[in-house]
Amino acid sequence: MTINPNKVGAVLVVGSGIAGIQASLDLAESGYYVYMVEKEPAIGGTMPMLDKTFPTNDCSMCILSPKLVDCGRHLNVKTMTNSEVISLEGEPGNFKVTIRSKARFVDPDKCTGCGSCADACPVKVDDEFNQGLGKRKAIYKLYAQAFPNAYAIDNNKCLKFKNLANEKLCGKCLKACQAGAINHHMEDEEIQIEVGSVLLVPGFEIFDPAQLELYKYGELKNVVTSLEFERILSASGPFGGHLIRPSDHQEPKKVAWIQCVGSRNCRINHGYCSSVCCMYAIKQSVIAKEHAPYDLNASIFYMDMRTYGKDFEKYYERSKAQYGVNFVRSRVYGLDPGENDNVSIRYALEDGSIITEEYDMVVLSVGLEPNKAAVELAKGLGVELNQYNFADVQKLSGVASNKPGVYVAGAFSGPRDIPETVMQASAAAGEVQKQLAEAKGTLTQTKEYPAEKDLAGEIVRTGVFVCHCGINIGSVVDVPGVAEYAKTLPGVVYATDKLYACSQDASAQIKEAIEENGLNRIIVASCSPRTHEPMFQETLKEAGLNPHLFEMANIRDHCSWVHQNEPAAATEKAKDLVKMAVKKAALLEPVQPVTLPMNHDALVIGGGVAGMNAALNLGDQGYQVYLVEKAAELGGIAKRIHHGMGGEDIQAYLGELINKVTTHDKIKVYTGVEIADVHGFMGNYETKLSNGEELKHGVAIIATGAAEYKPEEYLYGHNTRVRSLLEIEGMLAEGQLKNSNNYVFIQCVGSRDNERPYCSRICCTKAVKLALKIKEAKPSANIFILYRDIRTYGYFEDLYTEARRKGIIFVRYSTDQKPEVEETAFGTKVTFTDHVLNRPVEIYADVIGLATAIVPNDNTGLSKLFKVPVNAEGFFLEAHLKLRPVDFGTDGVFMCGLAHGPKNLEENIAQGKAAAGRAATALGKANIQTDGKAAYVIQRKCAACGVCVEVCPSKAATLVTDQRGNTAAEVNPALCKGCGACASSCRCGAINVKGCSNEQIMSMVQAIS
Repeated sequence: MTINPNKVGAVLVVGSGIAGIQASLDLAESGYYVYMVEKEPAIGGTMPMLDKTFPTNDCSMCILSPKLVDCGRHLNVKTMTNSEVISLEGEPGNFKVTIRSKARFVDPDKCTGCGSCADACPVKVDDEFNQGLGKRKAIYKLYAQAFPNAYAIDNNKCLKFKNLANEKLCGKCLKACQAGAINHHMEDEEIQIEVGSVLLVPGFEIFDPAQLELYKYGELKNVVTSLEFERILSASGPFGGHLIRPSDHQEPKKVAWIQCVGSRNCRINHGYCSSVCCMYAIKQSVIAKEHAPYDLNASIFYMDMRTYGKDFEKYYERSKAQYGVNFVRSRVYGLDPGENDNVSIRYALEDGSIITEEYDMVVLSVGLEPNKAAVELAKGLGVELNQYNFADVQKLSGVASNKPGVYVAGAFSGPRDIPETVMQASAAAGEVQKQLAEAKGTLTQTKEYPAEKDLAGEIVRTGVFVCHCGINIGSVVDVPGVAEYAKTLPGVVYATDKLYACSQDASAQIKEAIEENGLNRIIVASCSPRTHEPMFQETLKEAGLNPHLFEMANIRDHCSWVHQNEPAAATEKAKDLVKMAVKKAALLEPVQPVTLPMNHDALVIGGGVAGMNAALNLGDQGYQVYLVEKAAELGGIAKRIHHGMGGEDIQAYLGELINKVTTHDKIKVYTGVEIADVHGFMGNYETKLSNGEELKHGVAIIATGAAEYKPEEYLYGHNTRVRSLLEIEGMLAEGQLKNSNNYVFIQCVGSRDNERPYCSRICCTKAVKLALKIKEAKPSANIFILYRDIRTYGYFEDLYTEARRKGIIFVRYSTDQKPEVEETAFGTKVTFTDHVLNRPVEIYADVIGLATAIVPNDNTGLSKLFKVPVNAEGFFLEAHLKLRPVDFGTDGVFMCGLAHGPKNLEENIAQGKAAAGRAATALGKANIQTDGKAAYVIQRKCAACGVCVEVCPSKAATLVTDQRGNTAAEVNPALCKGCGACASSCRCGAINVKGCSNEQIMSMVQAIS
């Protein structure tokens, strides 16, 4: 593509939470320079405040830290902390931005993050990061793993600022700082930058419950917000992760969570559902019970339990069955003082009975609301906001604002959880790449590493770094003791412990230790290599070592988590794991990467809305796209949808989308065709179609959609009055229901049961939307919606509110008293038990609508061909639920849409663009580079039996006959994933895997035998 000199190949990202970080890394990896502006003195947003994430229970900082480090050391990401955007001028492709950088009074380039200044500072103030539960100094670092790893001075609290001319006034930090980094005379600066596009991801604020008098927040000492409770639980929090209550620091025996505090409340203009509160309350109750060495009584008071995300329903059920969390469907009337600073809760059950119960501690599950500073910024930039002051995203765009060239993502566009936030960030990055494709690569720099040290003939000198991970490891394992033990092991010349080995300052310290001690093997004993190994390997490269001279000992997952009640045994096991790692490290050898040319074409499998959006985005970026759809025409299940959740004309949108795709000069469409076979690897795939044609491409996006469950219950298929919601929508659009008066919708048909233990996410909103359409056409219609939990998350809550105001009747049913549908002489009768009256109700219905489950298509074939997994229900399984929601573990293959899991049309559009954005990070590279950790064959030992060929999941092993007629196995290093299946199956011991050889494995076994 020709470079357009009128477009600037740089992007402004406003906000540095997980959305800002994800978008910045996507853009930087794709060939764009990124300015990340953050008003706080460190990047990270809210996520560093969280203890763990649901439903995986990953440590929040453990999964965020690698991305913080990646952002911090990426040449094409410039982080601008303590800064804010003042103005934006210009047009898409060429904006001029004025940024004010506020003085932090500490030079981040000089500051070493040692903390001597804070130790010397006499001023203690409330720590906002810890939600006021602890204290910090007037000179402070936002949190332990903060980037930049530099302190900042709060000039409103610092004694020196009372009179800067007075040399004798305090200044203790100046004396303590050996680096000369502190300068109380720094001034704010304004700079101008040029960018081609702007992405607003400024995050959110939490609702202040002091606005609601019934909760007596701030008056009752042991009533805390959910974010305060996160800091209580957090290893890096004010109480070191020890579960205690604020008033007397005693361990609570009974803790209650109250849902919907500041959400679903029209009186304060918070009519929306904050989407995340139910799940974080469940997570907190589970983690609290894990933290407590006693049987903690944990109760959650709620109206509807909204566990609508992927695997969220399973987590909900597990919290009840495995952990014993109590769920109380109720209406809370107020909180009152109890004995010994306890909290008394007055609440009503569904039958109207009023109960008063006392708890040691109450957690208010506060909702999300717009960031006030971001609201002012958006108004200044001309970005429209909705009625709740969140960014008003253009309909069916996923991420576009009303202002061309300005995109929004994350919680600023509406309440959403981490996977959706990350997904939206990648979608926005994809849209930016499409807009600035002609300026790609014009401003980026290429990272250069020092020459790799030649270690031939050198004696093994091993360094061991043992991580506390706050208290994730340190509360169970004697970390200093493990580090001292490591010093006694053969070959270890340096060993130490780190509070957080994954932090920016620890990375710098590892490099210093390598240089100062001549280390040539590095071991980090911490958490999972699945999330952290690449980050540590990058540190080795920056220090001039081959990245494969590194080994991780997982003393979190394998020790502190699984043996949390056996600290002594866990410590001994940690020592054994470190000893094994040291033995293996002594035999590690440098492994060289394999570099191959990159094919820059893309294959998209599935021609629904998600697939077409992915194809269109990549096509607009200038990449050749092959779009394969097995049906005779494009459109997928969207062909049966007439109106979107916001009233959009879906058929008009779909027609326009299909026209753009089919007329695009960079997209070749195949319909009525399936995938027959797949060979290759990222950058060099070869796919054979069922029509015999072969396609060569560098990446693949799987967007195969899903289907509507065909019920076997409620007389479906046997009675013409019983229809699915999609069928009713079609009948309504064709005017077939004009004479119908009585409607009954039954929710959760085929969802949330033993066979499909997931929520299908959209059914509640779909039923409400259809009911409102029926009411619009015929106000006199009687409509009953029979539900288990109403899950109208986000702004869909407004539809639920409107439905109740218009007389639509909602009746809850339980799984042991499901509705019954039967044919009678008088018509089709629906019988259900009213949960308030506790009496059976009979309705003769003209139309019975079944909210049927979304079920996956048969993904078995593609799963095997592309070597990508599916979950227990048959949906494709992402690489990481939180941080890689559109990636597979297989490089170069991505997913989007209903193939990934149930979601609404807007979310499908966003995920399609996100898959394109992620795919572009691979396509943007001139070459691909595998890490070289592949299997290799010792030819003289090979018996050519072919077992390795049969067991290889990556099709990397083949039998080859040379010119002399000798046959032996051969492994393609580019295809090989280093799984070891071939080596473990080889009867002759002819196959080894680089970095994990038989000799290395045996050395580990012998170390503890």
